[in-house]
Amino acid sequence: MPRNNCETTTVVTGLGQSDVGRRLGIDPLALTLDACYEAIQDAGLTPEQIDGVSTYPGPGSGGSGFNGANAYEVIDAMRLNVGWYDSGMETPGQLGSVMKAVMAINAGLANHVLCYRSVWEGSAQGTGGRKLFSTENQYATGAQQWTSPYGSLSAANWIALYARAHFDRFGTTEEQLGQIALNARRNAALNPKAIYTEEMTMDDYLSSRYITTPLRLFDCDAPCDGATAFVISRKDIAKDLDCQPIYIEAMGSALHDRAAWDQFEDLTRSVGSAAAQQMWSRTDLTPDDVDIAELYDGFSILTLLWLEAMQLVPYGEAGSFLEGGHNIARDGRLPLNTHGGQLSAGRLHGYGFFHEAVTQLRGTAGARQVTTKPQVAAVAAGGGNTCGCFLLSATDR
Repeated sequence: MPRNNCETTTVVTGLGQSDVGRRLGIDPLALTLDACYEAIQDAGLTPEQIDGVSTYPGPGSGGSGFNGANAYEVIDAMRLNVGWYDSGMETPGQLGSVMKAVMAINAGLANHVLCYRSVWEGSAQGTGGRKLFSTENQYATGAQQWTSPYGSLSAANWIALYARAHFDRFGTTEEQLGQIALNARRNAALNPKAIYTEEMTMDDYLSSRYITTPLRLFDCDAPCDGATAFVISRKDIAKDLDCQPIYIEAMGSALHDRAAWDQFEDLTRSVGSAAAQQMWSRTDLTPDDVDIAELYDGFSILTLLWLEAMQLVPYGEAGSFLEGGHNIARDGRLPLNTHGGQLSAGRLHGYGFFHEAVTQLRGTAGARQVTTKPQVAAVAAGGGNTCGCFLLSATDR
């Protein structure tokens, strides 16, 4: 097929990430600016050359600490003169903000778009636990008016349904699912910014408490503080920059089912299937060309479902593919979440996976760099009705 999709006219030129920690106690805008300035410098640009800003989710979205800094705050703090900017909650996964940057560049509204995502959920929790919705002195609205009377208040409750459906239909086991958490912890041990680096065994995993059956504590990501940023640039002008560009091969954003977490026609195909199909329709590469996979793990079952949605594993066979953990190890058939994912490296909410994919494709991941330098990376973010995915390449094909 002709490669004339808009993605192939853009490249990733800059990459930045702030300090990452469980509870840093640092102003979230300061963290955001650290990542943004680093990304701009990495691209060989100056702030004066940034003419677009794109972020997720925007002000007033999610729970406490869910949004570190909105677009207005960053534009003002950096004194940017932009031709286009955007933020918003309803988007194809957190990386929908990067997709919109690609489209803005192709529309001629910008040449260099600064994309970022920042969180401070760790510090926002203080010494308390993790929660998004409280039943005290609040009215439930939207879908939660139907789920909250039954105690279904969290994404963990809804996403546990996906795991139960996959377990029941395909015989997937807790031990197989646990390999995602174990693999993440092994990789995080080589990531200097990871939250959890101590060794985890299968016994540790199986002895951790259930959060929502069959999901255990170590199936859930780790809220933290941190910011990640990229610069997306027009390819034809990026050749003049002092940077190592990574090429955007294809992206997918389609949603062909109910726009609800728990009302999909088939819960075993509830994560990213339509988005992945759209992505593959926009490239002449195939799943066999993928060297590494950086797949969203807000909950471990989402990673399993993304493996199947992106056709990296046949439908229904992800459990057996994960058995023993060998296939997904850094030296395995398909290295997975090589930075430790959100389960161990911290919940940087989609952007951490894109950051790791670019780092691996550049060959600059240090101790966690996969043995054979990868050429093609699959990246996915989101779960339920908020799914988006990318195919990135180390070379301009």
